[in-house]
Amino acid sequence: MATHSPAKNVLVLGGYGAVGASVTRQLRERGHSVRTAGRDADRVDTALDITDSSSAAAAAKGADLVINATGSEDPELASAVTEPGAAFVDITATNSYISALSARQFQAPVLVSVGIAPGLTNLLAARMHRNSPGPIDIIVALGAGEHHGAAATEWTARLVGSSFSDHGTRVRNFSAPVIVEVPGYGRRRVYRADFSDQHILSREFQTPVRSYFMLDSRLATGGLALLTRLPWAPKLTSGKPLPRTTDRWLVLARTHLGAISYISGRGQSHATATVTASVADFTERLEPGLQHLHHVVGLDEIARATGFKVEERNKLTRNGTDA
Repeated sequence: MATHSPAKNVLVLGGYGAVGASVTRQLRERGHSVRTAGRDADRVDTALDITDSSSAAAAAKGADLVINATGSEDPELASAVTEPGAAFVDITATNSYISALSARQFQAPVLVSVGIAPGLTNLLAARMHRNSPGPIDIIVALGAGEHHGAAATEWTARLVGSSFSDHGTRVRNFSAPVIVEVPGYGRRRVYRADFSDQHILSREFQTPVRSYFMLDSRLATGGLALLTRLPWAPKLTSGKPLPRTTDRWLVLARTHLGAISYISGRGQSHATATVTASVADFTERLEPGLQHLHHVVGLDEIARATGFKVEERNKLTRNGTDA
């Protein structure tokens, strides 16, 4: 998809992983000039140790935009690459990382919540809240049939057995299920999971926003719910696809009245890269300091930039048809 904004000089950190390689390719297809940087000198344009702040700052000189696709969450890196004036976009965004970034002052833009969850989920929830102020449920459905990179596997492994604060209550990941009608999947049991969008949006909307998670496989989803309750659960180490599963994904926001808005597709890594690459079209809107995707673009704008289709339904009846 061709870019509709002036071509940018973009530095992609980790431009050879599951997401980074796709970001790099899509940016070039949009007409941007892209350099890649990372530890593996044979796979990037510039060899770089991102933990070396001075080297990271030097690599960012001349770039309009730096995209972090390494999966590493390091506030020092954000400070280093924005020092020369480049905007910084980070695909990874856990709540603890965002809190650490919030405590810093940046002279250039830092954009987080970029991807499908968080990212598209923020935009869906923001629209639903504007249309019907009140509590919002976010549902993230991912395919267990996709080969996930190390960062995605590590994120899931960290959630198993851990808990998070939810409006004064501790909630264990992959627990507290609810049964909902999920478009394309039928009635499914979905479980709480610590996505950063729920924390950011709850504070911003001043109303409860809760994130739920499921895999396309009922068995695999139930397996996570079982593992999270076992103190001796084995560590997840593989991102390999599971048999008889797919690479389908869906993100959905649901109001307290039952209305829903959602986006779905195939290939989570590719979709994350598509959202990230589209951000280059909107960098002129970015202001110095920390921002989230829904502060910069609207849902319809990102849909046009990515080609994703936004589906909406009114309150569902018990048989799943529109009321």
